[in-house]
Amino acid sequence: MLEQKRLNELNNGDEFTAFLITTKCEVKTAKNGKPFLNLELRDQSAALPAKVWSNFEDLFDKIKEGVIVKVAGLIEEFNGTLQIRVEKIRPATENDNVSSDDFLPKSFRPLNEMIEEFNSVLGSITNPYLSRLTKKIFSGENFNKFCRTPAGKAWHHAYVHGLIEHTLEIVKICDLMATLHPEINRDLLVSGALLHDFGKTEELTYENSFDYSDKGKLIGHIVISAIEIEKNISLIPEFPEDLKNQLIHLVLSHQGKLEFASPVEPKTLEAIVLYQADELSAKTNAYKYAIEVDKNRGSKWTRFLPLANTSLYIPDNLQGEE
Repeated sequence: MLEQKRLNELNNGDEFTAFLITTKCEVKTAKNGKPFLNLELRDQSAALPAKVWSNFEDLFDKIKEGVIVKVAGLIEEFNGTLQIRVEKIRPATENDNVSSDDFLPKSFRPLNEMIEEFNSVLGSITNPYLSRLTKKIFSGENFNKFCRTPAGKAWHHAYVHGLIEHTLEIVKICDLMATLHPEINRDLLVSGALLHDFGKTEELTYENSFDYSDKGKLIGHIVISAIEIEKNISLIPEFPEDLKNQLIHLVLSHQGKLEFASPVEPKTLEAIVLYQADELSAKTNAYKYAIEVDKNRGSKWTRFLPLANTSLYIPDNLQGEE
């Protein structure tokens, strides 16, 4: 384990030296016309923008997204956001003995615990067609990738093992709703919950940093998921057509609205439950993480969050919590 101070422990005015991983690298121009190197650097706790104001020309060819760098710099505040003023920077070498696993954030939940819970959910599906389908898709390398993939690039569950964690949260919410409302087809709803984001295993890259793959940008995880379901159903004899359509509808509608990139809006009882469960899991995690990142800033409010369109209140019991 890499021993160094975490980014979320640093405050305005702190000087530091640390290894970090590059998640953005571009040349930009300041208002005075002076070019500078604009970076985003991260460790497991946070990602911060960083600026190199001089002598960066030789660095641009060496520092790309996913490259680990050693940085000496100063934490400063700009427009209410902490950033790094880089004084010295170089790419890491083999002798530094660091790897991307030292910097990519990971779920706090033990993976073995989540895999055991996931397998228990698979075993609870009694419909023979849905049981066969879900066990077929979540097997071998497919399942290995599913377990490692983040659920997002930056907004929610944006860490290694985030997708399986997010999926299990949604299953629990759906199970509760199926208990409260016996009219819900529990097997259908849970199968949709398990499969709704499966396409993120192809949409996102997550080896050295989190980003979108070419396939993800061109097709998107919703359609990738639907294609995978259709392909595997074609291999299961006599899979009911209506069941197939309802399951794929769950996946296609799980983001709720056309403006949120859902090809269709929810039109079944199970679909509306899945949409709301997905929203609840995603936003709770995203808001919790935003508070975690900003709780040491000495303010009762987080930075303005564009995706939430608001700042978030930080209660006294969470401020400065270690």
